[in-house]
Amino acid sequence: MKNKKQKIETGDIINFLAEAGQLKRVKRSGWWVVGVKDAESVAEHCFRCAVIGYMLAKMEKADPYKVLFMTLFNDIHEARINDLHKIGHRYIDFKEAEKKVFDEQVKLLPLIIRAEFSALRKEYDAQRTREAVVARDADILECILQAKEYHEFGYEQAGSFMRAGTKFLKTRSARELFKRMKRWDHKKWWIHLTKFER
Repeated sequence: MKNKKQKIETGDIINFLAEAGQLKRVKRSGWWVVGVKDAESVAEHCFRCAVIGYMLAKMEKADPYKVLFMTLFNDIHEARINDLHKIGHRYIDFKEAEKKVFDEQVKLLPLIIRAEFSALRKEYDAQRTREAVVARDADILECILQAKEYHEFGYEQAGSFMRAGTKFLKTRSARELFKRMKRWDHKKWWIHLTKFER
């Protein structure tokens, strides 16, 4: 008997894509505490997190595809329940809510996609593989880099976020990047591109 191909329900895929787009409007809430009025969105955080994850995966000889997946979809649940800063985490079991939301979000996706989403999410949560550790380090490094930028833009208290995150970095490459970040000037990448000519 031949295997029947599962019919792909494109409407469910479009709904998922629309929901992912909601992350463009969800602001990262931890920065409110230090006075940042117009913080980056969750989607913006996920994008740079994925870029960092790719670089770290190459440096650590991990599977970049798995790391990219984990970094891109790590916060997908926030499309439904928003971002909650660490003060809120003291009072609400947000991890449990994240799992419940994620399971509901992927439930209507085609089985082949749903299975991959679920497997990689479990792998990330367990933090036992090189890829999961690299993806988590990428998330932390993105927050550290953002904190440094906000600090240099004048949000003085953002520096405390930068210092707090470093004790959680596990890979050699992430710790190496952090050491460079401490001395790095946020203008360095663009200042030489703005030379005025007569």
